[in-house]
Amino acid sequence: MYQETPRVELTPQAADLVRRLRASHGPLMFHQSGGCCDGSAPMCYPDGEFRTGGSDVLLAELEVEGVAEPVTFWMSRSQYEVWSHTRLIVDVVPGRGSGFSLEAPEGVRFLTRSRVVDA
Repeated sequence: MYQETPRVELTPQAADLVRRLRASHGPLMFHQSGGCCDGSAPMCYPDGEFRTGGSDVLLAELEVEGVAEPVTFWMSRSQYEVWSHTRLIVDVVPGRGSGFSLEAPEGVRFLTRSRVVDA
């Protein structure tokens, strides 16, 4: 049986952090813009706190073990046009980003790694 490669996935470390953030903040969402600096990193918000619209693409509804609802992953349409042939892997690295992402007080930040997929 053919199984499609997921467009977005979480590393085990990112999934652990999502579970902790969900316990503290409720349902979550990610948004990755095409901005400069941390704007190109995935930002994690309480679900619905970041307003999405026609300039955004819903790439995934991530199922995370231990989290009751899917975690949506949005990307700005302009960023998606550049990354449309990649699989995005959300990871966690030490350090603090300069955005409003929920993990900032944890001393870590989300980071997107990518792998080219067959077009």
